[in-house]
Amino acid sequence: MAIITTKEMFKKAYDGGYAVGAFNINNMEIIQGVTEAAAELKSPLILQVSAGARKYARPAYLVALAHAACEDLGIDFALHLDHGADFAICKDCIDGGFSSVMIDYSGHSFEENIAESRKVAEYAHAHGVVVEAELGTLSGVEDDVKVSAEDSSYTRPEEVEEFVTRTGVDSLAIAIGTSHGAYKFTPEQCTRNADGVLVPPPLRFDILEEVAKRLPGFPIVLHGASSVPQEYVKEINSLGGQLPDAVGIPEEQLRKAATMAVCKINIDSDIRLAMTAGIRRVFNEKPSVFDPREYLKVARAEVKKMVSHKIKDVLGSEGKA
Repeated sequence: MAIITTKEMFKKAYDGGYAVGAFNINNMEIIQGVTEAAAELKSPLILQVSAGARKYARPAYLVALAHAACEDLGIDFALHLDHGADFAICKDCIDGGFSSVMIDYSGHSFEENIAESRKVAEYAHAHGVVVEAELGTLSGVEDDVKVSAEDSSYTRPEEVEEFVTRTGVDSLAIAIGTSHGAYKFTPEQCTRNADGVLVPPPLRFDILEEVAKRLPGFPIVLHGASSVPQEYVKEINSLGGQLPDAVGIPEEQLRKAATMAVCKINIDSDIRLAMTAGIRRVFNEKPSVFDPREYLKVARAEVKKMVSHKIKDVLGSEGKA
């Protein structure tokens, strides 16, 4: 078993009308929860590492843990750099054993984005690694990615053909209304349902459809696609947490995107919520516990449960590995 690229898994996902989950990893328990769920459900999988994760755990540890999971469970998966800020960071990850990298130069001009993305793609392809780039900018906060709602912008479909042709990238992240973090939308952007829960504005499927027409067969990526399950939010708040008005992308909209051109859906905040709910539950029920193994094993089980749900009910990738 090995760390593999996303090339073949994206082709199968596009043709099969499902998406591959890209789950952000930060420590051993997250890696174990995510990979165990994927192994049991025979799902293709991407483990991805953000700038914050690289600072927290350091790349060598995360790469070693990924290889350990691969060997322990006997599964293949991709190891991906999430939101690489520039060529130097992408090169470091390519040289360090990643099978896929994202160059996110979307905050720069169109021409600058093309130039940096092409530079990364040329180096990556020479080393057997695939590349994701981004057009359009998502609002929200995730580790080092911080974009205000005012500075965010939808992807312009008329730019995608030129961008992909000139850069040679292998997949493209687009902005159709998803957003980073647990606070993806302000209350003013949402409506409230009968239970008083915020309902975000719908995704721009018209943009996704137009992009797919212009790039037939090309894999599209959705960032900021955590759903922020309200059961976790309620439990965390009931146990002393403070997550007012945390809201995510409705899962039925993500499932629809997965049946279209979207081959990769990124999930990070939901992992954090699942872990936090489990840990707070242990602290509340067993206040004498101080052994990290006692609460981290519960956190790991919550991650596995959440990832299993995503694979089966949102991504549609069960049995596709």
